Amino acid sequence: MGHRPINTLRISSVSGTLGTTHLGVHVSNYRDVQSAVRVEKFRIWFAWFSGGFIMLGITIATKDSAVVSVVTQVLLVGLGVFFTTAAVKMTNRLNRKADAARREVLGEDM
Repeated sequence: MGHRPINTLRISSVSGTLGTTHLGVHVSNYRDVQSAVRVEKFRIWFAWFSGGFIMLGITIATKDSAVVSVVTQVLLVGLGVFFTTAAVKMTNRLNRKADAARREVLGEDM
């Protein structure tokens, strides 16, 4: 039995306004690509959910002060929209990179 070369792909990074996340995974087949994508999507959306939970706590904590409460709610709604947009963009960018890696792993040329 001879050794056959293993396709090594690198899904380099997903850059977004929330930061840069590096998968840094060398993949040899489609399953590895999908596992790396699933983990990265979980990280993105877990961070989004955690941030939303923290913002909810801040909103509840400031509800007794009229002016601070209104200002806080307006800021947090704006930040919530911004962070949601950023998370969706990061996920879409990750999907495109994963699709390109999948095509390369499976040998599909489009």
